[in-house]
Amino acid sequence: MLNFKKIRQLREQAGLSVTELAGKVYVNYSMISKIEAGVKSPSVELLKRIADCLCVKVDELLLEG
Repeated sequence: MLNFKKIRQLREQAGLSVTELAGKVYVNYSMISKIEAGVKSPSVELLKRIADCLCVKVDELLLEG
């Protein structure tokens, strides 16, 4: 299960805005906003790009806590 809060937390720790992260992973800022809000789930490929951008393994985005 995707840990939506973790994505936001890691993005903020990296000093990235929603718009900046979106640009780095080649999606619209609204997609990142929806993912962080738990409204939309990313594709596996997008999840990999987000993890790479945030310098974490995909597993870290899937674990609760």
